[in-house]
This record gives sequence, structure tokens and C-alpha cells, in this order.
Amino acid sequence: MKNQWKFYGKTLVACSLLGAFAVSFSSSAEAKRLHDPQMETKVEMHQTLPGGTTVSDLQRRPLKERIQEILNAPPEVEEPVQTAPVPAARVPVTQSVYDASIVGTPLATQQQCVKYLLSVNPYPEISVSPEELVSYYYEEGQREGIRPDVAFAQALKETGFFRYGGTVTPDQNNYCGLGTTSATVKGAYFASSKMGVRAHIQHLLAYASTRTPVEPVVDPRYELVRSVYGERTLDKWQDLNGRWAVPGNSYGQSILSMFRAIVNE
Repeated sequence: MKNQWKFYGKTLVACSLLGAFAVSFSSSAEAKRLHDPQMETKVEMHQTLPGGTTVSDLQRRPLKERIQEILNAPPEVEEPVQTAPVPAARVPVTQSVYDASIVGTPLATQQQCVKYLLSVNPYPEISVSPEELVSYYYEEGQREGIRPDVAFAQALKETGFFRYGGTVTPDQNNYCGLGTTSATVKGAYFASSKMGVRAHIQHLLAYASTRTPVEPVVDPRYELVRSVYGERTLDKWQDLNGRWAVPGNSYGQSILSMFRAIVNE
């Protein structure tokens, strides 16, 4: 046989073999001899069947055995398509307490943050436990590449260690004075403590990066900041002076000072 077999599956191969032998037995005696299932075929075909068996291997076996092996061969399993993971945003590793970058990784532990807060104010006015609040800062901050320990220090400064006493009240879950533009404007309200922390981290991201937040934006002033700064970003906490707080001449420095006190706890 000179025509190359085409294999479309176990059943199709089996049918092809049956058909070939049916034609053989209806021809001359010489053809019958050549296609005797007990004799080796002279045709070498090297296509590979499921399980690694070649066509020539099958042709050297009796017809019944060949068909049974084809039908019993294990199905070919297609390998799942592997998609490359979406690369995470590259965040520089913070090496020193004197690193003033807004973007980075935490140096202080969550326990140090909680301990420092409670050492100054044992009864913070928050809707969750201090441990839970700090965990939100680490979850949201690390997701966006914002240093969570320094962001928490900023929350301490903005709320007076969660004593408040200014325009913003505890029920707002507003830990950084978002939207509080004067003594009579209370600013934004958030439905939960976690959303308040998310808005705080997103607001820092708006200043520090042109990258869109990972989570849907809940910061009501995010687009305002991005429209003002465009492609420009702020790198250091001191860059917030006169921007986040007005006049804020030492605003960023005081946040970093609190952060260093946390690390020393």
C-alpha cells in the first residue's frame, strides 16, 4: 500500500484497518497472501499512535490484536495552555528607617504599630480592634506598593492617635482627612474601616504613581489628584508638605518621625 494512512482517532484507525483487509480478501490470491494477518507487511509506516505504538508495530501483529490494541489505547490528554502570570508591580525593598520614599515595603511589624498606638492612646476611637485596623493598612498598602507602616503613622498624625477632636469624627472611618478642606467641611464618609483604609492608601498612590489602583477606586479625590499632577508623581513623604497639608512645612518629616518611633517599639 502506497497511500499514507490518516489517523483521526482510535475508531477511525480501526475502521481503516478493517476496510484495508476487506479489499485485500476480495482481490487475487497473491494479494491475499501479501495481506495475510499472520505475515509481516512490507510497508513501513512510522506514524505514532496513542501510547507510543507505531503503525509498523501494529502491522506485524494479527488483525484482531491490532484492532483491540488501537481501541484500548489510553486517550491522548491535551496539556492545558499555560498563561504567563500578570507581573506584579515592582516595589523597591525599603532598607532603612531613613528611607523617605512613599513607595516601598514595610520595616515595622504589625505588632509594633499596635503597641505604639496603645502606648499613646489605650482607647482609640475606631470601629474595629487596633490589630484589625493595622492589618488593613498592611493588606491594602502591600497590594498597592505603598509603605503600610508609614501610612499608619500618617493616620496617627491625622487623627491625633484616633482621638479626633477636630472636624472629622470617628463614625466617618476617614483616617487621613480626605475631603476635609476647612473647619466646616467634614469630608468623606466610608461604610467600613477597611474602605477607609483603602481610600487612604489609594490617595497616597494617586500622588506617588500613575498606576491605576488594583482595587476599584473608593478615594473620592483620586481623580482630582491625577488630573492635577498628570504624569508627575511625588517620591518622598516630605513632598506632601504644602500639598496634602497646607502650609504643612514639616508635615512629611513629622510622619517619618512617628514611623521611626514605631520601629523602635
